[in-house]
Amino acid sequence: MPNFVLFGAPGAGKGTLAGKIKKFSPIAHISTGDLFRYNIKEGTPIGKEAKSYIDAGKLVPDSVVIGMVKDRIALDDVKEHGFMLDGFPRTLDQAKALNEIAKLDVVVVLDIAKEDLKKRILGRWSCPKCGEIYNIYNDELKPKVEGKCDKCEDTNLTHRSDDNEETFEKRWNTYLSQSEEVINYYDKTEGLVGRVDGTRTMSYTEDELRKILKL
Repeated sequence: MPNFVLFGAPGAGKGTLAGKIKKFSPIAHISTGDLFRYNIKEGTPIGKEAKSYIDAGKLVPDSVVIGMVKDRIALDDVKEHGFMLDGFPRTLDQAKALNEIAKLDVVVVLDIAKEDLKKRILGRWSCPKCGEIYNIYNDELKPKVEGKCDKCEDTNLTHRSDDNEETFEKRWNTYLSQSEEVINYYDKTEGLVGRVDGTRTMSYTEDELRKILKL
């Protein structure tokens, strides 16, 4: 099985694409968000170190993030089935560190225009009861009744507090400042980059994904 990275801006659809891939492949899905939550919850040494930075309101340094990824890649399921990384690497230093840990077969870049991504994130509402996701800017994902869940009709939809324009602009600018270096590194140095349309993450077929991922 190949080892690959899903690379794109926050909200571009990396998790959605990973979920589709998991339906037909036993490959290990490694999300840095999940790694943080697991290590902090279990009180592992590296989780305690990460928590100390988070509690102090500081960014967790690359060395800690890389350590978490390295430990996860060493597990048996990865050795048997390969891995797909979601949320790592984000920076050129992380990409170079990953290159020393494992060999990649492809880096899947999810391309999406800023305005399309903004509508996806700022229009996102969810049901606190069943978890169903809606989007007020997408006719296919709009709730039948404004502000109400289609499945739980008595339940009001909620909107994440950080799904706002100011936070979006910060995340987008951070992504832009870091992504070019990373993509160029993988494209020019390693020749690994494959691009997909980030607006189509829900509609990619298994055959299309297998071709992209060289499965």
